[in-house]
Amino acid sequence: MDLKQFLANLSNAPGISGLEREVSEKIVSAWQELADEVNVDTLGNVIAWKKGKDSKQPPIMVAAHQDEIGFLVSEIDKEGFIRLEPIGGIDPRLLPGQEVVIWGKERVIGIVGARPPHLQKPEEKEKAIPLDKIFVDCGEKKEKLQKKIKVGDPVTFNQELEWFNENICTGKSLDDRAGVAALHQALIELKDLKPEFDVAFVATVQEEVGIRGAITSSFAIKPGIGIAVDVGFAQRPGQEKEHSIEANKGPALGIGPHVHPDILARLQKISGENDIPTQFEPSPHPGGTDAYAIQMSRNGVATALLSIPLANMHSPLEVIDIRDVRRTGKLIAQFCIQADVELVEGLTCL
Repeated sequence: MDLKQFLANLSNAPGISGLEREVSEKIVSAWQELADEVNVDTLGNVIAWKKGKDSKQPPIMVAAHQDEIGFLVSEIDKEGFIRLEPIGGIDPRLLPGQEVVIWGKERVIGIVGARPPHLQKPEEKEKAIPLDKIFVDCGEKKEKLQKKIKVGDPVTFNQELEWFNENICTGKSLDDRAGVAALHQALIELKDLKPEFDVAFVATVQEEVGIRGAITSSFAIKPGIGIAVDVGFAQRPGQEKEHSIEANKGPALGIGPHVHPDILARLQKISGENDIPTQFEPSPHPGGTDAYAIQMSRNGVATALLSIPLANMHSPLEVIDIRDVRRTGKLIAQFCIQADVELVEGLTCL
């Protein structure tokens, strides 16, 4: 499947943390054509295996999370207005006026509402409206709504992927389905090639609520090397350059306690030899990505982190450059091809 179509299929699908099944089904369908074996574990992680020449060595694990931020229905009040409970990091400032979808027995559209600015007190106008003051209006009374939806149903932003031009797109859940798309690109690159070691490509679940899928899948896979693919803050006006990375400059190589220096050095070498642009992203306080879970699995895994530049993170309209996704996939594929016994046996921090 074409990379752009794959990304659109994932971005448009609903899949908040813990309820990723529809996204998983799309990933499995696409990866069955590219991998030697695809399975889904108990938690919902999709694991695609590309078999290598030497299956005696611990495999390489490449992971990106498939879940998105969103909400659960927490209440349907007597007038039919719906209250929400957030799943993942939600910025309340973005919510008023947004269109959402409630995924119940039927697909129900709603608009996020709040007290209009004309009726707010002066001090309220200077603050974000708290989530407990926000509601969803679906235009129907409680009795009708209860036939379609119930408390606990997932809610996502109603936004389909759109293209500004041939390279730049905007949509929901690109954090981190852009990363899953990079894994898809790597599988395309490896379709007719055989890496030295087995490689497990993992679309993890529940990253946004505690990197849970990466914890369980890395424990089961027992990798010798791990690469996590996530997104980083793309530069925008008013944003400090030291806290952001540039779009269309390739993936950012993480530098910090969660990144093994030998894996980082090999990625740098491969990017230079293959004319794949990369940049660097200092990460002194790891913990918020799958890289941390992989690194800390069992007795420790030599791990790296690749970040795809993304603007408007955790919003309904995230923005990426598809060229960065392709480059990330190509870098991963080349790393998998060039990883050898010498690299594995030389892994040390001394």
